[in-house]
Amino acid sequence: MILQGVYHRTFDVEVYPLRLKLIDSRDESQSVIWLSRKASLSELFRRVCALRGIEQNKVRIWDYFNKRKHTQLSASNRSLEESNLQMDQDILLEEVDGHHSSRFGLDSTGNELALVSMEPSRSSFTIAGGPTLSNGHSSGFKSNQYPGSSLSSGLKDTDDGFGAYNTVRKGEKRGLAGLQNLGNTCFMNSALQCLVHTPPLVEYFLKDYSDEINTENPLGMHGELALAFGELLRKLWSSGQTAIAPRVFKGKLARFAPQFSGYNQHDSQELLAFLLDGLHEDLNRVKEKPYIELKDADGRPDEVVAAESWKNHKARNDSVIVDVCQGQYKSTLVCPVCNKISITFDPFMYLSLPLPSTITRTMTVTVFYGDGSGLPMPYTVSVLKNGFCKDLLLALRTACCLKTDENLLLAEVYENKIYRYLEMPLEPLASIKDDEHIVAFRIQKKGMEKTKLVIFHRWQEKSTTDYLKSGKELFGTPLITYLGEDKPSGADIETAVSKVLSPFKRMHSSAKAHIGKGSDFLSDGLDELCSSSDAQSIENAEFEGALSTDLSLRLLLTDDRVMNFKAFKKDTLFEPGKILSVVMDWTDKEQGLYDASYLNDIPEVHKAGFAAKKTRQEAISLSSCLDAFLVEEPLGPDDMWYCPRCKEHRQAVKKLDLWMLPEIIVFHLKRFTYGRYLKNKIDTFVNFPIHNLDLSKYVKNKDGQSYVYELYAISNHYGGLGGGHYTAYAKLIEENRWYHFDDGHVSPVNESDIKTSAAYLLFYKRVNESKMEIGESSYSHSTS
Repeated sequence: MILQGVYHRTFDVEVYPLRLKLIDSRDESQSVIWLSRKASLSELFRRVCALRGIEQNKVRIWDYFNKRKHTQLSASNRSLEESNLQMDQDILLEEVDGHHSSRFGLDSTGNELALVSMEPSRSSFTIAGGPTLSNGHSSGFKSNQYPGSSLSSGLKDTDDGFGAYNTVRKGEKRGLAGLQNLGNTCFMNSALQCLVHTPPLVEYFLKDYSDEINTENPLGMHGELALAFGELLRKLWSSGQTAIAPRVFKGKLARFAPQFSGYNQHDSQELLAFLLDGLHEDLNRVKEKPYIELKDADGRPDEVVAAESWKNHKARNDSVIVDVCQGQYKSTLVCPVCNKISITFDPFMYLSLPLPSTITRTMTVTVFYGDGSGLPMPYTVSVLKNGFCKDLLLALRTACCLKTDENLLLAEVYENKIYRYLEMPLEPLASIKDDEHIVAFRIQKKGMEKTKLVIFHRWQEKSTTDYLKSGKELFGTPLITYLGEDKPSGADIETAVSKVLSPFKRMHSSAKAHIGKGSDFLSDGLDELCSSSDAQSIENAEFEGALSTDLSLRLLLTDDRVMNFKAFKKDTLFEPGKILSVVMDWTDKEQGLYDASYLNDIPEVHKAGFAAKKTRQEAISLSSCLDAFLVEEPLGPDDMWYCPRCKEHRQAVKKLDLWMLPEIIVFHLKRFTYGRYLKNKIDTFVNFPIHNLDLSKYVKNKDGQSYVYELYAISNHYGGLGGGHYTAYAKLIEENRWYHFDDGHVSPVNESDIKTSAAYLLFYKRVNESKMEIGESSYSHSTS
């Protein structure tokens, strides 16, 4: 077990320790050393010396990453991870005896190299290319060289002045350096290339941003993440196209975000979210965040509430990330019980868009009449596979010609009971499996406020005289109706049961049948004649004697599990508004009166083995993804909203609207879906515009501002879950040309080829942007 993180400390199992390749300069032999990445450099020295049989005071060990000397390691308590040592990298052992030398200390001409340790002074740290800080945190114009960092872009390994980053030799291009894969770090490389090619961020980090480093923010990383990112951006934008190994940055990432440590594949969107939030906190201009009490909208105009919310947000959060990347959306919550409406305006840094499916599925539902006006009828409809119950209800309304004064009540029947009601319009259809039995009841709208009556069916065996015994098996589909009376009686229940059973009456009452013993369903001999009328009269006498009831039907009160039973009479009164459940015992008499075959053999949603026509997912547009994102939906059971009027947590309906869009907008296409048992990746091609993406129609704040955007970067994911490969497309604005960044390999690509089904993150920049100073917002005038 190793302890990970700085602020959020967690214990993790280190399944794969750090594997280092030791090169002994004396005989050029190679060995492999396994150590925990949390082991100290002192432990590394002990292991190396024991392995090679040499005294510790006679050796020096070099960080020999990429076969180049970077940093001379010193025996200390510093961990291997903090020293930026990577999996499978080389370390170099040299003997110090005053006489020994090796080719590892010579350059290509055979001259001895001047090797300088890159360990910075403990008394100061510097900002990448920035001038001296007045608070003593920086020293001169030196760039911040963290231990183990290397420029690898035509610059020396020693500290360089500010000018070295911005001097471009004639004919050389900037911004075309790749990022070396350090072991499943393609997700990090992809997100970083998109960020370092974001024009406002390039402009910001190539200038002096030292005054905006916030080392005191408890939510930040003492400025270390911003420093590491700024240093990396400057290297990538220096002259040359040699791939850079982002070891220092990865080390900072592992320290402050342990979820990204190690060498597993991760999600580039999750990393992007962490980076944007971390950079914001490290560069937050607000040193002490004021306490601000949030106010409810209380019917005030949206413009007033939105401006107030943004002003409050800026009072606590003010950085280049807020200026460039943060927008604002309107969130509307409606309580499903009291209809309380709550409106808030919240900031966002990116938009996670669902991918609407065009694949359909056929579903069969049996529709019953709740008022007994007709026989049940199965209907097969076609709906979107990723649709909702409201889509199924809409299709059924059309199929069964539902009247305007009627509603459909969906339910699942399992083991002859109502297993669940599908009452939430936005319940995903994915929760309904093909082998389930779904029924719908046509109910008059005006009657649905009354008492619901659920009727179960049970076969009464002739030999049984204990009519309250619960061991008898149920059969058929339960029926549902509503009692119109305010305070229903036993007689009302019997009348309602008779009414709902009326469609099942046989044409000739003398035709009788029986239900086979040991079966949940009616036997095939439904039309066979049963016992004599004498036997029937005996049964009636036994039933009435056992229950002391005056009902003509054999009805008992029961619970929803049909486990407990209680007799009632015609004059028995029941409380209104409750759900009443009764069980009806069927004998040969009822079997002779009613044809119960309609209650059985309810078809499955989709018959297994039936050769259905397979439909293929069609291409979708970015606008359809935005429409799906902005549609209203209920909150999940784990995300309930506390209604201030009801004083209870409610599963409210939520609706999002875009109110203000930032200069840089990032769209996250939600290609990864996670169910209870299954994980899936959606490889659907999303057709997104490269130029002139007009989002004006989606913005509710009509302030006259232009919301036309142009694409400048894409993070791509190829392959499946838990692996795959990330790359990036990025556009050099000044060159007006697209490039493909595949870890360390960078190559030009045609604009027509950047649209693929691998697109995962889309980066857009607003065009025709008015020249506002960094730090201004669209509310700067209204809130000043």
